[in-house]
Amino acid sequence: MTKRPRFKRLLLKVSGEILSGSGSSFNVARIKSFAEELAGIGESGVEIAIVIGGGNILRGINMGKEGISRVAADSMGMLGTIINAIALRSVLDNNGVDAMVMTAIAMERLAEPYKIQSALEYLEKGKMLILAGGTGNPYFTTDTAAALRSIECRADVLLKGTKVDGIYTSDPVEDSEAVLMKELSYTEVLKDELKVMDAAAVALCRENSVPIIVFNIMKKGNLKRILAGEMLGTIVK
Repeated sequence: MTKRPRFKRLLLKVSGEILSGSGSSFNVARIKSFAEELAGIGESGVEIAIVIGGGNILRGINMGKEGISRVAADSMGMLGTIINAIALRSVLDNNGVDAMVMTAIAMERLAEPYKIQSALEYLEKGKMLILAGGTGNPYFTTDTAAALRSIECRADVLLKGTKVDGIYTSDPVEDSEAVLMKELSYTEVLKDELKVMDAAAVALCRENSVPIIVFNIMKKGNLKRILAGEMLGTIVK
């Protein structure tokens, strides 16, 4: 990347599905591809924090419907995000990226406990952070965790990587006439109950003026294109 990056510091939120494939929880080739892309943008000097979901392992809300208490199910989901974070860190290390995992749940033998000041210092030193364990509390999604961490880490933007090209007027998988919306306000997203992120996450970003860009992270190169200034996906501001 030769041009100056569009953002100095970003928070990237991705689902656990970016690490999975072919019916398995983990697809090593996909993890390697994602790590290589992260390594490439890291070389540009952008400070990167990542919040990753755990849906490839289990979804707490689904487990709750099967008879497991919501608190227990969400705790299991938070552990899933930590498993994903450790896997991603390992592959990033193999790509020469100075990455580390910080967790909202104390487990010092596996990762450093998340502390705001430490996270800021690591980012300023050029370390790539993988922030796992959600918020550390049940009933809060990893989207909400991403919004909270973007505020705490003073990110310029929250990038939400998805499987579609942005926010549409309806579900593009089910509706062939769905139209991509290039720009929305936080209020429009909340009022129309657009499901790209949960309401708590959007409200947090609105209250703290953190723009959200929703884009297709499954298309290799999109992350680099956004940092180079291309207006991909949907921006919520």
